[in-house]
Formats: sequence, structure tokens, C-alpha cells
Amino acid sequence: MDDKLVYERKALAQGYSAIVGIDEAGRGPLAGPVVAAACHLGEQVEITGIEDSKKLTPARRERLFQSLKDHPHVAYGVGIVSAEVIDKVNILQATIMAMLQAVEAISVVPDYLLVDGLKLPSSIPSEKIIKGDTLSQSIGAASIIAKVTRDQLMMQYDLEWPVYGFRGHKGYGTKKHMEALEQHGPCPIHRFSFEPVRKAQLALR
Repeated sequence: MDDKLVYERKALAQGYSAIVGIDEAGRGPLAGPVVAAACHLGEQVEITGIEDSKKLTPARRERLFQSLKDHPHVAYGVGIVSAEVIDKVNILQATIMAMLQAVEAISVVPDYLLVDGLKLPSSIPSEKIIKGDTLSQSIGAASIIAKVTRDQLMMQYDLEWPVYGFRGHKGYGTKKHMEALEQHGPCPIHRFSFEPVRKAQLALR
């Protein structure tokens, strides 16, 4: 666990106290929102197994998410930006919007941000960390919260639009998803600015 606290310890040594990790889930899918989470782990937090959410099994992610959610010394906020907004502003800007929303939503007032892969336009001092979800425990925790939150949303959408199989692929461009797109065309939560969705829409005209 300690080797994943290097960035947190460095920020503490510089005089910061409320250090928050930020990550997103859902930049690549063809459907659904992009979701970001901001997470602060208090000094008394000892949750083993926090890792880049993509390296964890769904069951392990769920258990860690529940542990983070239930821990009295963990604070987190979530930001969600819809496919409609993604189409208007592009996925990068939508991701930044979701991250800033997550920072606004967290119950602690951050004084330093550790951000996975992006530089945030924020007045709060921040550090961009490439592959931060594997290098920082705070960012790893945020990645788990963002991923599980988004997966839960996609499972709800699956009930509304079952023909696409969102429960299984969570909106990513799998073979099954592409076949459903070609057969039925896109639904309201598809990202119409993404090329495969645009092509499927045009093909049905």
C-alpha cells in the first residue's frame, strides 16, 4: 500500500492537508455518460487492494466500492456528464466537466488535487499523473468509485433499452453492441458524435 502513497506523502510534505484523487470512467464507450469521482482518504483509512479499477474483477470492484462508501473517513464526490453534452462539447471537455463536478460534490474542501492523466482548469493546486490510478491510492479509489457508479447506471439503462445489451458491455463497442446498433440504430443515450454511432444512424436512413 505504501508505494501508492508517494504522491500523497509528497503533497503532505509541501503543507497540503486535504489531498483528493480524481479519475474518470467511460471516455471510450459509444453510449452512456462519462463519470468522474473525487476521493479523499483520511489518515485512518486502511483498505487493501485499491488498484486501477480496470485491473479488478467486477466482484472485487463492488466490494472495494462498498468499503470506500461505508468508511467513515472516506469522502467522495461524483460528477456525471451525459452523452448529449458529450456530443455538444466533445469527450475531453465533458471529462473535465465531470471531474470539476466531482470536486464540487465532495464533502471535504480539497487543497490539492491528484488527477489521472489530465490537467484541470481549477484554482486548486493540482498535479497531472499519467497512469495515476496505478500509482496513487487516492486516484485508484476514485477510479473504483467512478467505474462502479457508471456500471450501475448502464445496468439501469439496460432495463430501458434491452436490445443493446448495455448490462454486458456497458456501452463499449463490442461485436454484440455493433450488431444491435446496425439493426436498431442508436438510442437517446448513444454518443452521436462518435463515428460508429454516426455510421449506424446513417445506414438506417
